Amino acid sequence: MFEYKWNDKYPSCIRSWADNWAELATYFKYPQEIRTLIYTTNAIEAFNRQLRKVTKNKAIFPTDFALSKSLYLAMVDASLKWTSRIRGWDKIYSQLSIYFNNRI
Repeated sequence: MFEYKWNDKYPSCIRSWADNWAELATYFKYPQEIRTLIYTTNAIEAFNRQLRKVTKNKAIFPTDFALSKSLYLAMVDASLKWTSRIRGWDKIYSQLSIYFNNRI
């Protein structure tokens, strides 16, 4: 059904999906809580987005030190968000301990 609906519009995506189904199906063996953790744990991209937000608004920085200082302050601001607790962590942790008992 999925393939018939979208193949005309996105043939390369459907081909990639079909070719990599064995790896993709592994994702679906986990409960919703763990799947949510997997696809929302994008810390590096979020961090880079924070840095780009600071640098894209200025076409030029007067000195290298000014750029370094702006990036440092953005890193400090971004690091404050890293200490926040993940929503539903208790349930996620219990699910992780079931699936990865020898690692947690």
